[in-house]
Amino acid sequence: MGNTKPSRTDSKTKEYAALAKKIVSIRKSLIDLETSSLIAISGVIPEQQESARNLLHYIALRRHDLRPLQSRLAQLGLSSFGRSEAHVLASIDAVLAMLDRLCGVERAELKAETTPSFISGPGLLRHHTEVLLGPGSLERQVRIMVTMPSEAASNYSLIRDLLAHGMDCMRINCAHDDRNAWQNMIQHLRQAEREVGRTCKILMDLAGPKLRTGPVEPGPAIVRIRPKRDAYGRMIAPAKIWLFDETSNLVPPVTADASLPVCPDWLKRLSPGDSIHFIDTAGRSRHLEIIRINKRAVWAQSVNSAFVVSGTILQHLPKKHKSSSRMHETRVGNIPQLDGYILLQCDDILLLTPSLQLGVPAKLDKAGRVRYPATIGCTLTAVLQDAQVGDAIWFDDGKIGGVVEKNDAEGLHIRISHAKPGGVKLRGDKGINLPDSQLHLPALTERDRADLHFVVEHADLVAMSFTNSAQDVVDLVKEIDRIDKRHLGIILKIETRRGFENLPDILLEAMRSPAIFGVMIARGDLAVECSYQRLAEVQEEILWICEAAHVPVIWATQVLENLAKNGIPSRAEISDAALGNQAECVMLNKGEHILQAVETLNGILCRMQSHQNKKSSMMRKLKLAQFFHSHS
Repeated sequence: MGNTKPSRTDSKTKEYAALAKKIVSIRKSLIDLETSSLIAISGVIPEQQESARNLLHYIALRRHDLRPLQSRLAQLGLSSFGRSEAHVLASIDAVLAMLDRLCGVERAELKAETTPSFISGPGLLRHHTEVLLGPGSLERQVRIMVTMPSEAASNYSLIRDLLAHGMDCMRINCAHDDRNAWQNMIQHLRQAEREVGRTCKILMDLAGPKLRTGPVEPGPAIVRIRPKRDAYGRMIAPAKIWLFDETSNLVPPVTADASLPVCPDWLKRLSPGDSIHFIDTAGRSRHLEIIRINKRAVWAQSVNSAFVVSGTILQHLPKKHKSSSRMHETRVGNIPQLDGYILLQCDDILLLTPSLQLGVPAKLDKAGRVRYPATIGCTLTAVLQDAQVGDAIWFDDGKIGGVVEKNDAEGLHIRISHAKPGGVKLRGDKGINLPDSQLHLPALTERDRADLHFVVEHADLVAMSFTNSAQDVVDLVKEIDRIDKRHLGIILKIETRRGFENLPDILLEAMRSPAIFGVMIARGDLAVECSYQRLAEVQEEILWICEAAHVPVIWATQVLENLAKNGIPSRAEISDAALGNQAECVMLNKGEHILQAVETLNGILCRMQSHQNKKSSMMRKLKLAQFFHSHS
């Protein structure tokens, strides 16, 4: 008699046993990492011990490629660990228990020390979020943070309206304004809280050691008048020129194509329909027509292009004049110099110098060859010695990129490798990123240490820019304790490749302090540091690691930026804002239409809350499903 085939039940049991064996091996790696890291977590405060162990378990879990295992578990209707961040060991033990039942075996109790459960894990994250960012609401658990513009110091209604429309946290950037302005913003918020009946946290963001370009030699003091033209050079609309009292401090309106300061007495003679004649710098005869009179300024228009400098003679010709009447003349007042820039194209050489002397474009010989490369300084000159030949370097949020070809006494000799066709203008005070270089930057600058006294006294939260290592956290906590023992909330801004790579160590160090803390994904610098192509996965990894540590995350940089600045959102940024629902807070930057941006973000987050919780899709009843009517 031949061998009988194993029953289908036996085959399935063997498969379940093999899956269980694989999961037990993974589980052992989690416990092994926890055991080998006892020294690393020994200083973690008792309230954070569960979170620290869960973080280590998640790190160990993600050292495995779980994709083949996930696929088979999902086919069996079991958890595939795709939502295990907040309760790693509990997720593994739940699957093991189910496989054991399928195999008909009993396993000895696996539970080690207390670890987060399916209930307590998410509960820890919610608790930490409430303590750090204040209570959420049933309609919207994700908080909204808004960066204050300078005008908030003098505009109480702006802050009141932001609070009324959903702002949960006010961000003051210490890189801008001064202590008087910050104090006014805070007083406005406290008054608004009483009026609106809502509380709001205050975050003050330390400027940090920002590496930026130095000043550039200014351009000429000249005003260019340009009518609007179509692609064929035909005029669409005349240029609008704003003639204003040179003794006043009037700011030209944004609708002006050009503005010219003139004598106030001469200005009073002008009437609608009058003409103004002058010779521009190119020797061309030009004229302006007066179209509207204001109290201390006059609007004129021109159908011709012209270049005007200080001292240009303007001749006033009234609309109703006699041939014998004398023209009244004046000279154009002081015109400020244009902002200087250096035009850089691919394959150009740029010298980044360890000084703040004025940057200059490349010097060319008569044949157009480069005699001396373009030069620009930088704000943190000591970091230049940390750059190595072959290191990448980026300017102005990634608009210009290059590679270090030489590092000598003159500075960094950079070959430009990334610039749009026709070149990119590099100006002063633009950010510099060296993602490949191990920069020895201080965690706190002297300015930060001085500002921290005000922050500790007035704010609920302090954000540390460019958090790169666990030592940076140590330095910040030590400085806060030196000023005051009050446990100020801490936000650790992750905006460099080094900070991203050191994130687990940074979180474990923060868990040693009684201060509650969170993480901000500063996506602007992070995109340049890690490359735009990787930003999507990098920001997801930060979300996962922080959820495993039960740490609140702030989703920041360029959220609804077009809407805040221009009043019209792009489709892409609406989708981006919806992704922010995976974080505990979303930050908006300042803009002329910031109130509209807050309203829009509030609506997006409220709607997304019923569809998604972190990575999990929420299966609420869909209206779309109700619309379907079978025709069978």
